[in-house]
Amino acid sequence: MPTVAFYTLGCKVNFYDTEAIWQLFKNEGYEQVDFEATADVYLVNTCTVTNTGDKKSRQIIRRAVRRNPDAVIAVTGCYAQTSPAEIMAIEGVDLVIGTQDREKIMTFVDQIQGDRKPVNAVRNIMKTRDFEELDVPDFSERTRAFLKIQEGCNNFCTFCIIPWSRGLSRSRAPQSVLEQAKQLVASGYKEIVLTGIHTGGYGDDMENYNLTSLLWDLDKIEGLERIRISSIEASQIDDAMIDVLNRSTKMCRHLHIPLQAGEDSVLKRMRRKYTTAEFAAKIKRLHEAMPGVAITTDVIVGFPGETEEMFESGFRFMEDLKFAEMHVFPYSKRTGTPAARMDEQVEDEIKNERVHKLIDLSEKMQLAYAKQYVGQVLDVIPERDYKGAPGTGLVMGYTDNYIQVVFNGTEALIGKLCRVKITEAGVNECRAKLVRVMDELPAADNDTELHSFVLERPEAIRA
Repeated sequence: MPTVAFYTLGCKVNFYDTEAIWQLFKNEGYEQVDFEATADVYLVNTCTVTNTGDKKSRQIIRRAVRRNPDAVIAVTGCYAQTSPAEIMAIEGVDLVIGTQDREKIMTFVDQIQGDRKPVNAVRNIMKTRDFEELDVPDFSERTRAFLKIQEGCNNFCTFCIIPWSRGLSRSRAPQSVLEQAKQLVASGYKEIVLTGIHTGGYGDDMENYNLTSLLWDLDKIEGLERIRISSIEASQIDDAMIDVLNRSTKMCRHLHIPLQAGEDSVLKRMRRKYTTAEFAAKIKRLHEAMPGVAITTDVIVGFPGETEEMFESGFRFMEDLKFAEMHVFPYSKRTGTPAARMDEQVEDEIKNERVHKLIDLSEKMQLAYAKQYVGQVLDVIPERDYKGAPGTGLVMGYTDNYIQVVFNGTEALIGKLCRVKITEAGVNECRAKLVRVMDELPAADNDTELHSFVLERPEAIRA
């Protein structure tokens, strides 16, 4: 049986794409092996969001060549799309395919195994207008399925290279999304995470159909318990979107809304499409529409021209918004972007100080958000044994508002909809006590009785 090994750098969309490419290899009879093992084909899915991403990608490609010089070395992803010549110049690389035409990858691999002639299959991504449909019918996490609905981005923020590596925004056909969602539900998935490069831009290239339309159609799928949006821009949250978030019982009370900066002049230099006042107004409306909603965000620290006063103003703005969590990144120059050519670049030492201040603020807000739920009963779908270690007697999963919860239970609970009572709040996880496995266990008089039932009779709740 031929073997293939994968290495993925970068974002969740890249990991989705790697899973989709694996399906192509699996259909041709390949076995997947660890990247450090000897394989017939090595595929590196690259990242180019920073210059460091490019460097790391080159290091991994060279590692694959050293692992087995006779193997087919294939390179895909964003760095492959923007810099195919650089990658082809690395001795031992056989195939560079970028971020489109991945459905042809097996044809190229077979061809290279026959004649050993390197292939550069990258073409101009800016001319591409069709969504590349690559399905992933199964995921290692049994409870959450990712469903890619969109590709590319039209925003052209001054710090970002992604439009040049992924192309302009392209949406997956609604019927295709719904069919794939039904297949995932039929395979046992209770939660679907809608993902893309600019997920909220779904439908921008369609007439009379957008993300809100898709959410209402997904809401009708029987057996689907949860719908989660991986990320959405504040500018894309309109009255219709707020209505579906308010009225749909399946929409998760968690939205990741990138802020990037909390000061208007910095936002303007970033070429973001909102002011702090507009962003704050959207957040306020979301809290009114979805009480208890967890709003998480991304923040870039030390963007060119960011003074201490601007940073402090942004700090106070974020503190007032009470995010459930912030993902904080120091600004990193990306060659080829307008921001990399801007004056007043901030020193690394100052950026690092500001990053630590915002991380401390994030942890403070994360704990404050979690503490609201101590003593409350929430629904959790366990994903795995605690810390991936079987036999601990603990399982972990996420509530619909994205609180990571750990509670007593066996592996038999994984994938079940469980009702738990939060007993202790922490920054990264909360502890809870199992109250009930929904629709599968008899009601218990108290928590202890049901807890004993679950631990002693796991066969009662196995699918």
